[in-house]
Amino acid sequence: MPQLHLDVLTSERTVLSLDVDALAAMTEEGQISVLPGHAALVTLLQAGELMVRIGAEDHYLAVSGGFLEVTSQGVVILADACERADEIDVQRAEEARRSAEELLGAGAREADSAVAEAALRRSLVRLKVVDRYRRRTRRRSFE
Repeated sequence: MPQLHLDVLTSERTVLSLDVDALAAMTEEGQISVLPGHAALVTLLQAGELMVRIGAEDHYLAVSGGFLEVTSQGVVILADACERADEIDVQRAEEARRSAEELLGAGAREADSAVAEAALRRSLVRLKVVDRYRRRTRRRSFE
């Protein structure tokens, strides 16, 4: 089965550089799936899950925005920030969620509200990625 090469980069590091069967990411226009042979594309990413399929397994990462480019050589994601599930500090993500919800609930100014909504979206994505990882590893332990 054909694969495509995926590089996920942040300003600090290379998060992933490997061949994958498929990936799905959240763009400004909605979710996009990329398979081998996909047409060339450049798009903005928004905070969301990055699903990477290798064989029969799906792996999830939390991405907080950036760019995705598809070329004939593969896919490059330049992410503002990207974390694998095992790198996410759950306590910090929960605190960020609570803080953002409190700010939104207090009727923050419009500018503060936009910042709080973005922070809430990022923290919820991080928590969702960790939850998927935990459920997957729990299933494995029963196999």
